[in-house]
Amino acid sequence: MRKVVLFAHMSLDGFAGDINGGLGFLSYDGELQEYAAELVKTVGAPLYGKTTYQLMEGYWPTVLNNPNADKHALEHAQWVHQIPKVVFSTTLDGVDWNNTTLIKENIVEEVGKLKQEPGKDLVIFGSPGLAKSFMNLGLIDEYKLTLHPVILGNGISLFDNNTTISSLKLLETKTLGSGVVTLHYSANQ
Repeated sequence: MRKVVLFAHMSLDGFAGDINGGLGFLSYDGELQEYAAELVKTVGAPLYGKTTYQLMEGYWPTVLNNPNADKHALEHAQWVHQIPKVVFSTTLDGVDWNNTTLIKENIVEEVGKLKQEPGKDLVIFGSPGLAKSFMNLGLIDEYKLTLHPVILGNGISLFDNNTTISSLKLLETKTLGSGVVTLHYSANQ
């Protein structure tokens, strides 16, 4: 059975984005890019909330048509264009991006069906709002977090006062040369 995995970057004080949702605080280098590339190999379908979906849909298709795109960006753009994508939103009327499905209701049931399908894991990329909803519904099986050596002081939190208490089991950790620590946890459900 496929797992639901949350993959998110976060600051030391728990923010997944600055106050405007930006990721300029990331210590993104070749080593972190390699870590992310290995994770992408485990993905059967990315899961997005509305905001992240709109950002991805607005950006990656432009890379496919950009003659100046570097090899890595072009390969990722091709991957994200082809792979089945799932968007969770109660306010979107529809989705137009290639190979994308919109789920508006019955989240637990629909995620259960997706997990039963054959293939690789279902991965939430960022999407703090979706991640919080999934946490509170007990839908996340694993957490793959990158903890960046920066304190933002304010921003978009990955966790909040409504987050359900969960016990996690540490599966793996690695310290990268940039000071980023990768954390891989299993949810004890």
